[in-house]
Amino acid sequence: MAAVLGVLSSAFAADPAVLRSEFIFEPNPVPSCHATTIVETRDGTLVAAWFAGTAEGKPDVGIWSARYSGGRWSAPVELANGVQPQGQREPCWNPVLFQPREGGLLLFYKVGPSPSTWWGLLRTSADSGRSWGAPVRLPGKIQGPIKNKPVQLADGTLLSGSSLEGLTPPPNWQIHFERSSDLGKTWEFIKVPQSETSPPAIQPSILFLGGDKLMALGRTRSQQVFATQSADSGKTWSEPTLLKLPNPNSGTDAVTLKDGRHLLVYNHTGKGRSPLNLALSRDGMHWDAALVLENEERAEFSYPAIIQTSDGMVHITYTWKRKLVKHVVVDPGKLSPRAMPDGQWPAEVVFVP
Repeated sequence: MAAVLGVLSSAFAADPAVLRSEFIFEPNPVPSCHATTIVETRDGTLVAAWFAGTAEGKPDVGIWSARYSGGRWSAPVELANGVQPQGQREPCWNPVLFQPREGGLLLFYKVGPSPSTWWGLLRTSADSGRSWGAPVRLPGKIQGPIKNKPVQLADGTLLSGSSLEGLTPPPNWQIHFERSSDLGKTWEFIKVPQSETSPPAIQPSILFLGGDKLMALGRTRSQQVFATQSADSGKTWSEPTLLKLPNPNSGTDAVTLKDGRHLLVYNHTGKGRSPLNLALSRDGMHWDAALVLENEERAEFSYPAIIQTSDGMVHITYTWKRKLVKHVVVDPGKLSPRAMPDGQWPAEVVFVP
């Protein structure tokens, strides 16, 4: 990533922590796009993906992707579609890219008429996303990482945050986790204790708290971000609780940095999908305001993904008005976080275009 950083650091940004802000493609070859994911491959290439087509849930929606090389993003190409053996086509949803320490680049995605009826698939690339193997359907009730990237534990285990929708009895949204010790060949389904009073929660992101301790947080219908914790490397989890951070029933993502701090990218509002914000924490429970990435009334900036690359920089992608995909590069060492008493965003941390 050193060569990439050399290109990015020359780009102008109003906030010193923001090294680059750009569209991955423009114009969009199809009318609509959503649900981004980004990864650094073993050779240092950035690969991004999203679903795109006429509109979310339409049969022509497929998984699209672009690669960052030579200081620019390649033209987007369709990686996968939902054409079935019988000939009908189903929509694709929520791609997730992940590069394990060993083995090929992984692409998880969903196919099906709706989030309550879709199924998970996995494709693998042996050449950093230039070409892909055939899709393999995940077994049984395994969904794969439902929106956000998995993590790889010290022993090589892949741990994915996942969730189910449309369940009865309530809560009809329920999170769970999926563990694989063989890079996605076999999986273990891990339930999370949830009662009728638990917040309806989906789309977990996993943070490392040190030792065997993990935290996951994400989206709810309760107008706040949820959190759940594990003390045994994700084998068991606590019942979800709500943090003092707003959530407008929209996707979030989070990452633990190399220095042990955590970043959360989310919409800091109880309604709508603007603004799009970046918060920083040292313990996963208490968060400070770091950046406002977008802020436009009645616009949508949503479904972000966030990673830290080998050079220490943070890369964020997100849906821009359902029309384009935005890519932002942040130097976490230059962030100037401000306190958020009771989850209130401080007035001095504003969006500067």
